[in-house]
Amino acid sequence: MNNLRSVLLTGENPEKKRAEILESFNDGWAIYERIYEQLPTDDSWYKKPIPIRHPLIFYYGHTAAFFVNKLNISKFSDKRIDPKTERMVAIGVDEMSWDDLNEAHYDWPTVAKMHEFRQLCKALVLEFISTMPIKLPITQEDPAWIILMGIEHQHIHLETSSVLIRQQKLELVKKVFEDCPNKRTEFQDVPKNKLIKVAAQIVHLGKKDATYGWDNEYGTESVALKEFHASEMKVSNAEYLEFVLAYGYSQEKYWTEEGWKWVQWVKTDKPTFWVGDLQDFPNMKLRTAAEEVEMPWDWPVEVNYLEAKAFCNYKSETDGKKTRLITEPEWQAIAKNAKPDTNICLKYFSTCPVDQFKQGDFYDVYGNVWQWTETFFHPLEGFKVHPAYHDFSTPCFDEKHNIMTGGSWVSCGNEAIQSARYAFRRHFFQFCGIRYVQDE
Repeated sequence: MNNLRSVLLTGENPEKKRAEILESFNDGWAIYERIYEQLPTDDSWYKKPIPIRHPLIFYYGHTAAFFVNKLNISKFSDKRIDPKTERMVAIGVDEMSWDDLNEAHYDWPTVAKMHEFRQLCKALVLEFISTMPIKLPITQEDPAWIILMGIEHQHIHLETSSVLIRQQKLELVKKVFEDCPNKRTEFQDVPKNKLIKVAAQIVHLGKKDATYGWDNEYGTESVALKEFHASEMKVSNAEYLEFVLAYGYSQEKYWTEEGWKWVQWVKTDKPTFWVGDLQDFPNMKLRTAAEEVEMPWDWPVEVNYLEAKAFCNYKSETDGKKTRLITEPEWQAIAKNAKPDTNICLKYFSTCPVDQFKQGDFYDVYGNVWQWTETFFHPLEGFKVHPAYHDFSTPCFDEKHNIMTGGSWVSCGNEAIQSARYAFRRHFFQFCGIRYVQDE
């Protein structure tokens, strides 16, 4: 599986491009199947990892049905596999008013039946790829665009499914992949973070590269940035430990109103994947995909936006300087000269030390974990929906979703490029961490 990067829309040979698309589809499909090998029992598939998501059987079928549904919506095909299953796995959930989380409304097929459904969908797509007309460059009106849309959609759910598998009960998951072997298990051995100055400049947002893009990437926005100082590394588990040991989760002063409500609701005193008693913090463990390991203190902490913001407020107090999360334009400023040769696109099957991959002046500009930003998800000037997926972005332009940048270890394709614009609700968990900023 060596083609998990985005396919270029340009080229001179349509048949060579067809082969590239076919390879991208097959490799994306294969790794998606592989991550579901981590589910050994029926309970693994049908018990929800968290209440606000579907069980994993939904996501297994969802990405396959997406190809069929979008080809039909776009009128490039009228073929169906199983209309009942296609409808059942068509719509995910994001705490929207139309979400349906009532399990009584779903008659989930067996795992074997869902696997058969996926194989039939795959055969349909392979036949379509082999016969579809291809002209170059590929445009948003072309049938190949819908195939690329399905490939990139599956990359998204490769990541969200990996998060849900990590949130599943440990006894319902089996180990398939090896974590990164590089780690410091003594917190005092972790290198200290520092601030790097970034010069004032004008940043221009909007997709410029010749790869598939989601609707929210297109358009323009120019931002004049003042000089700022950003953390050289993402915040490690060791750096975040300072906030935890300062009883940060029990002090309302560090939290936004939304954040404090969340803390009161979940009743936690540490990040969700940390395991153990804080009174014995040197022996803390970290939940990875399928096991609990000795805490890798030099791996990036993984938190939701609310926790990231609280950490910044704590740091404002301890450093005596206003500290906040990076913004989308600021990340673009540090990313423009960074090469994404890092822990991304499944280089490892876990996070790795925050000082392992340097890209210019900063570490992990891309990869390892996403970085939360202060920026609300919003359209760029000139934004237009794609008719095949009119609700990909627009429901999230609600100031309840914040942009994440840079991708994680499992981010593939479009997620792993500079023009990507993804966002999640502030209390949701992804493989996402912290790069903080202090203004001059």
